[in-house]
Amino acid sequence: MSADHSHIRPWRHIERRKCRQIMVGSVPVGGDAPISVQSMTNTPTSDAAATLDQIRQLEEAGADIVRVSCPDEESTAAFRTIAREAKVPLVADIHFHYKRGIEAARAGAACLRINPGNIGSPDRVREVIQAAKDHGCSMRIGVNAGSLERELLEKYGEPCPEAMVESALNHARILQDHDFHEFKISVKASDPFLTVAAYQQLAEAIDCPLHLGVTEAGPLRSGTIKSAIGMGNMLWAGIGDTIRVSLAADPVEEIKVGFDILKSLGLRHRGVNIIACPSCARQGFNVIETVGILEEKLAHVTTPMSLSIIGCVVNGPGEALYTDVGFTGGGAGSGMVYLNGKMAHKQHNDGMIDEIVHLVEQKAAELDAARALEAAGQVLEPAE
Repeated sequence: MSADHSHIRPWRHIERRKCRQIMVGSVPVGGDAPISVQSMTNTPTSDAAATLDQIRQLEEAGADIVRVSCPDEESTAAFRTIAREAKVPLVADIHFHYKRGIEAARAGAACLRINPGNIGSPDRVREVIQAAKDHGCSMRIGVNAGSLERELLEKYGEPCPEAMVESALNHARILQDHDFHEFKISVKASDPFLTVAAYQQLAEAIDCPLHLGVTEAGPLRSGTIKSAIGMGNMLWAGIGDTIRVSLAADPVEEIKVGFDILKSLGLRHRGVNIIACPSCARQGFNVIETVGILEEKLAHVTTPMSLSIIGCVVNGPGEALYTDVGFTGGGAGSGMVYLNGKMAHKQHNDGMIDEIVHLVEQKAAELDAARALEAAGQVLEPAE
């Protein structure tokens, strides 16, 4: 069911790391704020129309924050239009040239992703920090195992957790020395072992919010698995305040995977969580085909809710007890529909998909109405 049962299931409780909270535009990051999900555009930023089109797709997928690279003056010029039209806060990705950071802050960036050590002289760093202060920007210090400072590589011999954390803390100190504290940090590597170890050390060393990611994770399937292992490990331990899944795939897939990781841990809920069996010879209908169709037909539902699609009665009724809508395969070409964990009616397989979509949309409307009434100080009892 949709109700929170964490109070009676302590083994599902995740104690999140306590840290201070910053704002990325209108989105709070850290503290007790929900873990936000990010992605990054891969269009030329100088092409404002193309970049905005991709941002729209990411917004529709549920992105809380979108990062946009600003490698040159043409990009920061277009950034003003992009930031004005976007519905979500934008992070300007800045490398090397300090002027791009100043331009992006003036153009409406909610956050600057920087490496203070690459910006240049102390005066240039000071100018970027002042621009962030003047325009209400936060910052992200982005440490990457693939681009550590030469002196740290010489000191440690190779990228390692200690080198990454030392780099992050050195950069944090630069901002703190200028009385700037609205920052978050990431310490990413393509190796999930290195990534997890670095974040574990960093989480104990500083109280700022942490941006999680396994960088350059790879193609859609293997990158998803690697990200789920690495980030899932940290999130389960309570580490992480905002996440980005780095896939060599459509950026929209990064948002989908990010939410799926958070949903699997009960940390964030958006859309329909489909519980489905892998199918076997006992199935009373084609489970795999049905789930694939339902996933597409229910993609528009953003209300947090659960749906179980189980091929037979071995596990079907049990799973249906804990989902908002359920369908369990039976015999003679029909199965059983469950609502709120209780048997509702038999349904022939031929009309099953349309019936399930109808019931899910109906339940979503009911849940939305109940939440609206609850927010207004009233309570609506769920329908049987």
